[in-house]
Amino acid sequence: MDLATLKTLKPTEYSEAADGYRSTSDMASAAKDRIENQIAVAMRNSLKGEAATAAVKQLTELGKNFHYIQVECGLVSTALEAFSYEMGAARSKLDAALEGARAAKLTVNADGSITYPPAGEKDQDGKIPDGGTVGGLTDGTASAIGRQAANFDPNPHHRLAQDYADQIAGALKEATEADEKWAPKLRALKADDDLTVSDKDWADASSDTKGVTEAGKKYLDSLPQPPKNGSTKDNAEWWKGLTAEEQAAWISMRPDSVGAIDGLPATVRDEANRTVLAEAHGVAQGEYDTWLKQHPEPSPRYQPYIDPYTGTIMKSISVETQEWKDWEESRKSAHKSLDGMNAIQTRFDATGTNGLPDAYLLGFSTEGDGRAIVANGNPDTADHTAVYVPGTTAELGNIDGNMNRMANVWHAANDEADGKAVSTITWLGYDAPDSVVKDAPFEHYAYDGAPAFRNFMDGLDTSHSGDSPAHTTVIAHSYGTTLVGAAAETGHLNADDVVFAGSPGVKVSGADAMDVPKGHVWNEEADGDVVPDLGRWGHGGDRFVIPSDPEFGANQMTTDTEGHSGYWDENSKSLRNQALVVVGKGGDVAMKPPPDPWSHMR
Repeated sequence: MDLATLKTLKPTEYSEAADGYRSTSDMASAAKDRIENQIAVAMRNSLKGEAATAAVKQLTELGKNFHYIQVECGLVSTALEAFSYEMGAARSKLDAALEGARAAKLTVNADGSITYPPAGEKDQDGKIPDGGTVGGLTDGTASAIGRQAANFDPNPHHRLAQDYADQIAGALKEATEADEKWAPKLRALKADDDLTVSDKDWADASSDTKGVTEAGKKYLDSLPQPPKNGSTKDNAEWWKGLTAEEQAAWISMRPDSVGAIDGLPATVRDEANRTVLAEAHGVAQGEYDTWLKQHPEPSPRYQPYIDPYTGTIMKSISVETQEWKDWEESRKSAHKSLDGMNAIQTRFDATGTNGLPDAYLLGFSTEGDGRAIVANGNPDTADHTAVYVPGTTAELGNIDGNMNRMANVWHAANDEADGKAVSTITWLGYDAPDSVVKDAPFEHYAYDGAPAFRNFMDGLDTSHSGDSPAHTTVIAHSYGTTLVGAAAETGHLNADDVVFAGSPGVKVSGADAMDVPKGHVWNEEADGDVVPDLGRWGHGGDRFVIPSDPEFGANQMTTDTEGHSGYWDENSKSLRNQALVVVGKGGDVAMKPPPDPWSHMR
């Protein structure tokens, strides 16, 4: 970039263009929300039949198109802001150098070189030092040599001229580098010329996000940064202190970071995490498609059954080949993260079905076994909020079952809430044990995940915007109860009630250690659930006490389900009892009769 171009360039024009793209992004976001949470919901509830189903499907795709527009226009806006910032910095340096040269009565030439006049006084030889022209130098060694030469020149104008020439050259270099960096980035921010937003498009959007983030590091670093190791209140204040432009930049360039910050509004975290989800799905689908090409399905899939006793080939009976079984197991593993992401999208698409409220994605990551935090209803405005912590084997790939449990709790609690707003949350924010036998006996999964859970609960309290504080209940299952107990043992658990189901032990020996008011710890143990008695030897408190034991002090709720996984069966008493606790009606919970202290005498 030459001097004339930089002198006439107006960085604010690019910032104004960024405002336009940001407005377009906001409009696309509003259109997406209206389609997904109003129009499609109304159609699901009022129209039935193949035509209605097809129309809702088309609307869902249209909503995804608007989401893509929102993300891409947000990236364009941020890229333009970053370009404006870098060009503005270069322009400011140029203006300062030009003003300094003008004040020193030096002549700035069209190529950026500076002509300086003869000195006004004679040197020691009685001569007046000549004037001259110097060019700006940006190479470190060359600049040092140029300044050294100027320092030895008895003409003081030489030194000033060299300094200002170097500043001009540096400004031009910065402007040129910014132009060369951002031109291809901006050219890359365009969509295919069709009406379908495919996984390939979202994978490209993921690449765009990374590209803009890397290129815009200077701009992002210039913005107020999130507090390091700050409280959830510190996080909230940081976000509130940002301008709309700065908030948009953070969401566009670092949606993964914004979506993970406890204390931010649910709507903000949801917007950021939905972008992460969509881009991650596009990347994962591409990787899975590549895997399929590299590992084609073996043929044949079936082979005749051979009677193990007679060795006779039973042509009328076919069984799957071992080769196909091994391949199918590998295929399922390769598709696991997609299963979880598809389940979350299915929940988004179910909004309005049987009254189910809007969904909010409060956390998402594909790292390791994956993380996801999904809310039914906005917890920031809810009167009653329940947070569910799943146990062993929970991961992104099978999150659908855990989300369904919280959908059941929402329906049951909503029926008992007397018109007040309810939000139920599936919190898969920790690395749960993968195996009941190999991993669940170890406590480090619970203690490792406890800080993240406490921060999330504090964040819900911080971001709540209702007229009065929400009534918050923690519901935990199996190893999830161990994590909740570890969270209370090692810090403050921000909750009003705690419900344990199928608990193998919570590391502490009494309900009074759970950080909730007396009488607000509840427990369910169903017939046929062997986990509590087996788990007590690893995770029980002193003397291996677990929540099912009378001496623990929990309210023992009745259950009408069986086994370890039925506590959330629809229309069950087990589910209704949890719902009553969630809406603050503990007095209506059906309780187990206290144990007969004389039963062993009969």
